[in-house]
Amino acid sequence: MLMSELESSVGMPRIWQVGALCRAIADALDARFNPVAVRGEVSGFSRAASGHCYFALKDESGQIRCAMFRRAATLLDFAPRDGELVEVRGRLGVYEPRGDLQLIVESMTRAGQGALFEQFLRLKAKLEAEGLFDAARKRALPLMPRGLGVVTSLGAAALHDVVTALQRRVPHIPVIVAPASVQGAGAPAELVAALQRLYQLANQQPSPLDAILLVRGGGSIEDLWAFNDERLARTLAQSPVPVVCGVGHETDFTIADFVADLRAPTPTAAAELVAEPRSTWLGALDLLQERLRDAVQQQLDAQSQRLDLVASRLGRPSALVARQRLALTTQAQRLRYALTHALTANQRDLRQRAATWPQAVQRDLQARQRRLERAGLRLQLLDPSLVLQRGYAWLTDGDGHTVTRVGQTRAGQALQATLADGKVDLTVTPRSRN
Repeated sequence: MLMSELESSVGMPRIWQVGALCRAIADALDARFNPVAVRGEVSGFSRAASGHCYFALKDESGQIRCAMFRRAATLLDFAPRDGELVEVRGRLGVYEPRGDLQLIVESMTRAGQGALFEQFLRLKAKLEAEGLFDAARKRALPLMPRGLGVVTSLGAAALHDVVTALQRRVPHIPVIVAPASVQGAGAPAELVAALQRLYQLANQQPSPLDAILLVRGGGSIEDLWAFNDERLARTLAQSPVPVVCGVGHETDFTIADFVADLRAPTPTAAAELVAEPRSTWLGALDLLQERLRDAVQQQLDAQSQRLDLVASRLGRPSALVARQRLALTTQAQRLRYALTHALTANQRDLRQRAATWPQAVQRDLQARQRRLERAGLRLQLLDPSLVLQRGYAWLTDGDGHTVTRVGQTRAGQALQATLADGKVDLTVTPRSRN
């Protein structure tokens, strides 16, 4: 009797080869279940260089490993992502090298995609025809916002991501959070109410808000459906300040994305779009300060050169006074020489006449002597030093101009008085005129 027959006869289990057991299980699965349709949430989705896709389908009570070969993957009309609810069709089998149960997926569709997607397309076409998506109505984001509003759920990871990004980049900008549900039947109404509260603040003068962020993390089409609400779309279009919509992942699109002034691929990206790092602005200020300092220095240098040139042409006021005094002294000397020469000639003439007419000559001589004395007196009066010795002073201003009238002065003006034995600097006190 063979050993296997003996073991069977005494109730002992059959001993399998591992490969044979895997093939037997695969055959049993194929006969019992295949083909099979499964509904679940995508987890760990990856696409290999070969084009094959690997992921798991899971729900609250279990999960199963899946493989989708390149031929089937090329037929997909969307990009599956983690967390998305899908329906797949395929065949159960056993991956013999590891002994793993796996589902070979032959087709995949989004779960519930049909009805929801049709609603999405209808609303999108309607609002687009009304012009709510027009690029002309989109507004640029403020370069340096004074304050930001955020609409999201207080318990959402998106809020943490946004606050972290803003704290890192612009910790000096105040942020006002208007909480609202971001999923579920009541979410659209809460989102609208939260936006309207921020609009009231934005309409104040001065406004504490310059932009609003509408954010939430990723999810299935059902999870994001609140952001495809028509009332929410129309409320977004009425915003008094620019709105940045950062809902879901980069591949997610909602009606809110199309209406908002700017769409961000993620909540963190939405925060970064309205928050230029403070270091960037500080660097720009340093550059402007340096340019301003250079410009001021260039102006100072140019004006200093111009002042030096003017000063060299003008000369010192004291030098001008000295030149004028020298000119007056020269003229006085010339006049004195001319008078002396005339006097000598007259005296010679008088002596000649005296020999002939003594009395006439004497009278003429006396007359001429008086004229000579008067001329000498006038000559003395022309000497500036004699005038100064009588208690007079020669006043000049800071530019060397002679001051002869009260109207040429003003209170606090610096003057210089030239006296008989030197110069004195003066300051004009409040004046009075007779």
